[in-house]
Amino acid sequence: MLFKRTDRTLDRLEEMLEDAINGDYDEGKYDESRLSRLEVKWRRFLTASALSKQRIREEQESIKSLISDISHQTRTPLSNILLYTELLKEKEKDSQLLALVERIEEQSKKLDFLMQSLVKISRLENGVFTLYPVKQALKPMLEAVREQAKEAALSRGIRICLEAGEEQACFDRKWTEEAVFNLVENAVKYSPSGSGVWLSVRSFELFTAVDVKDQGIGIREEEQAQIFGRFYRSPEVSGEPGIGVGLYLAGKLASYQGGYLDVRSTHGQGSTFSFFIPNEFRKNERHDG
Repeated sequence: MLFKRTDRTLDRLEEMLEDAINGDYDEGKYDESRLSRLEVKWRRFLTASALSKQRIREEQESIKSLISDISHQTRTPLSNILLYTELLKEKEKDSQLLALVERIEEQSKKLDFLMQSLVKISRLENGVFTLYPVKQALKPMLEAVREQAKEAALSRGIRICLEAGEEQACFDRKWTEEAVFNLVENAVKYSPSGSGVWLSVRSFELFTAVDVKDQGIGIREEEQAQIFGRFYRSPEVSGEPGIGVGLYLAGKLASYQGGYLDVRSTHGQGSTFSFFIPNEFRKNERHDG
């Protein structure tokens, strides 16, 4: 009799837990008068967890709304400032005033970039967007990245070389392109004039890696774990433009697709960043940002 009662209790506990895991837990489903003391405590714990989950969901919706408001409210003023600076540059003849106008334009562009980056980070960290990975060729995406980075590379006398064949992987085209562009942009920014940046692909059994190799300043070993942190910038590059979110975003975008971001670097001898993505769609992989 005792064993049967114990079995029933365990069955009910398991049912409660299964409902909680599936998000279907309903306190009213379980009659406290029929529950043992252990089951009552278990019920209270699951009820508190369900309420906490609901609060988190509500907070995420609130953050989502706030992000949308920030993005909307700042876009128009910043666009207007940039427009006015362009008009002033065309009309202003005084070289000293023109220099001030150009500084205003430069700082406005930095602010615009910062706002866009903050919105992207918030969307990533609060699950506001969804990735749509599909099996597709990598080369067209990499060609688009090279085209985006071409102007900045030419201005610094840097060549971008692409080595890719018919390799395929499972990835979201839009967000993977942005992540890889961040890697290439960094490679161009921190490489000396006359050097090269190489974009290449390596295929493995489960993953395919997009490698971005440069001949830049490299990264000290003690900093290599820190560079993927949000807003981290090495003291060596403090004079360069940027806010330290490119690698953080790239790492998150790799992770949300079931991949990861890796680096191999020797200080003073360049770096290779590898963006790993799965070869096949993983049914149980998390694709919500």
